[in-house]
Amino acid sequence: MVSSRPYMNRRWFISRANPEYVRYLSKAASISPILTQVLLKRGFKTPGDITDFLTPGLAQLTDPYELPHMKAAVERIKGALKSNERVLVHGDYDTDGLTAASIMVHALRVMGLDARYFIPNRMIHGYGFNQPGVDEAKKTGVKLIITVDCGITSFAAAAYAKKEGIDVIITDHHEPNRRVQESNSRSMVSGQQPEAKDEFLLPDATVIVNPKLGKNPGLSVLSGAGIAFKMVQAFAMDDALPVTADDSLSLLDLAALGTLADVVPLTGENRIILKEGLRSLQHSHRPGIRSLLEVSGLKEREVRSGLLSFTLVPRINASGRMGDASDVMRLFLSDSEGETLSIAERLDMINAERQRIEEEVYQEALSQLNRKGYDAAIVLYDKGWHAGVTGIVASRVAEEFFRPTFVFSVEDTTAKGSVRSIPPFDVYRGLSACSDLLLSFGGHRQAAGVKLNVSHMPLFEERMNTIVRASLSDEDFIRTVEIDAEVFLLEVTNNLIKEFSVLEPLGFGNPEPLLGAKELAFLNPRVVGKNHLKMTLRQTQGKQRSLSMDAIGFSMGKYLLHLDTATTLDAAFTPMINEWNGNKYLQLHLKALRPSPSL
Repeated sequence: MVSSRPYMNRRWFISRANPEYVRYLSKAASISPILTQVLLKRGFKTPGDITDFLTPGLAQLTDPYELPHMKAAVERIKGALKSNERVLVHGDYDTDGLTAASIMVHALRVMGLDARYFIPNRMIHGYGFNQPGVDEAKKTGVKLIITVDCGITSFAAAAYAKKEGIDVIITDHHEPNRRVQESNSRSMVSGQQPEAKDEFLLPDATVIVNPKLGKNPGLSVLSGAGIAFKMVQAFAMDDALPVTADDSLSLLDLAALGTLADVVPLTGENRIILKEGLRSLQHSHRPGIRSLLEVSGLKEREVRSGLLSFTLVPRINASGRMGDASDVMRLFLSDSEGETLSIAERLDMINAERQRIEEEVYQEALSQLNRKGYDAAIVLYDKGWHAGVTGIVASRVAEEFFRPTFVFSVEDTTAKGSVRSIPPFDVYRGLSACSDLLLSFGGHRQAAGVKLNVSHMPLFEERMNTIVRASLSDEDFIRTVEIDAEVFLLEVTNNLIKEFSVLEPLGFGNPEPLLGAKELAFLNPRVVGKNHLKMTLRQTQGKQRSLSMDAIGFSMGKYLLHLDTATTLDAAFTPMINEWNGNKYLQLHLKALRPSPSL
C-alpha cells in the first residue's frame, strides 16, 4: 500500500539552464533570473515568447474560422435565422457544458432566434447527447439542434435526429473515435506503439466543429465553453448576423468559468480567455455571477483562478452531480437579481449535501481498497454509491495512490463510472483498448466516463490492469517533483512573490512556480489544524549569512513521523504571502520534503 516513508517515494527533477543564457534572457525580458528559469522550464525560450505569455490580450485571439467547419456551422445558423427556425441547444450537466450552453443560448437569442435548451439529468438521461435530447427537439418543433461540450461520439442520437428530419451541429472538444481503434487495442495490450493514422469515425451530423479534427494544436485544447465562445466570435465577424464584437466579449466571464473548470492547459488561447474572463468576473454585469460570488463569500475578494476552483465551480457542478442542472442555466440567463440569489443559495445548500455524500463514498472506497488491494489500476464499485460523486472520489483516490482510478456506481445490472488517470497514462486510449467490454465511454487523456454491464467488471479490471502495466514502467508509478528553479532562501522575497503574480491565471499547464532549496535546518516541526505540518526552515550561506522562514505543508502531517531520521532537509515549495489577524508575512507552502542526500 502507501509507503511508510511517503516523502521518499518521489523522483526529484531540478530544471537546469545555461547561466549565461539565463542572464541574457533575464535582461532582455526585464524579469528576474528566477522567473526566467521558471519560464524556460515551461518552454518559453525567447524574449518574444516570454512577452507574449506574460502579456496576453484579446488581440492575440485566433481567428475562429480556423476551427474546422466553422464556416459551414455559421451558414446553417444563418439559414435558421432566415427561416425563423426554433433551435435547441443541447448542453451537459458539468460547469463546462453549462457555461457553453449559456453562451450559445445567449448569442442565439441576441440574434432574435427562439433558442431553447436541454440539459440532461445525470440520473435519468445519462451523459452527453442521447435520444432524450432529440425527443425534446421533436416535442417542441425544433429543426436544428446545436450540441455544446458533447456529441462527438453520439452516433445513435445523430442518426435518430437525421431520421426525424432534424439537423444537428455538433460542437465538442472531446476525443473522436478513430478507425484504427481495433489495432490500437491490440497494441496497447501488448505494449507496442499503435499505428498512427488520423482517420476518424464521426456521427452523421450536419456539421461538426471540433478542434481535434483540425491541424491547429493551440485550438485543440479548447474547452467546450471555449469553442462556444469562438463560435460567437465567428457570428460577430459575419455582417449578415446581428451579433457584435461587444456581444461576444460580454460572454468571456462564462467562457472563463468553463475553461477553468474543465482543467484544460492554461496557455495560448485558454490563457487569454481566462485572464480576460477573470476581469469580467470581478465586476460582472451578470446577476447570476454576482449572486454566486456573494454566497461563496467572494463579493469583496480578488477573483483568482485557484480560488474559483474551490468556490464557484463546485457550486455550479453540484446541481448536475446531485440531479437536475437546469437551475444553473436559469442562474446564468436570468436578469433578476432576486431570482439568481435564490438559485445561488439553493446551489450552496446542494453543494454542502454533495460534500457530505462525497466524504461517505470516499471513506467506503478506501475501506474497499484496503480489503482488496490494488495493482497497476484501481477499480472500485458498489451499489450504494451516488453516481454524482464518483468523479470526485476517483480524483481523490488517484491523487492518494497515484494509479489510474475507476469508480463505479452500480444500478441493477449496469455500472456507471468515472475515471481519473495519472499523467503518464492516456486513459481514453486505455478504454478504447477494451471497448468490446463497454456499453459506452467518452472523455480525454486524463478523465473519462464509462458504462458497462456489472457481469463484465472482473474481466474489465483484469484487462485494464494488463493495459496499464503494458503501457507504463515501474518509474511511472512514482510521483515526480519537477522543480522550476533552485534558490537560496535569501532570494525568496516579497518582491519575488509580487513578480510571480504576472504568471496568473494559474492552473493546469501553468501551475504555481515550484522552487527548491537544499540543506535546510528545521526547527519546531509540529502538526497543526487538520493534519498540516508546520515548522521553521533555516538556511546558512557561507559563514555569516543565514535566514529562517516559516513553512507549512497542507495535509503533510504524516511526514512528521520521519523527520527524526534527518539532520537537514531539501524542500520543494511555493512562496506565498500569508495573512493572519491583520498581519502579512512571507511563508513557504511546502509541496515535498526529503532528507538531504549524504555527500
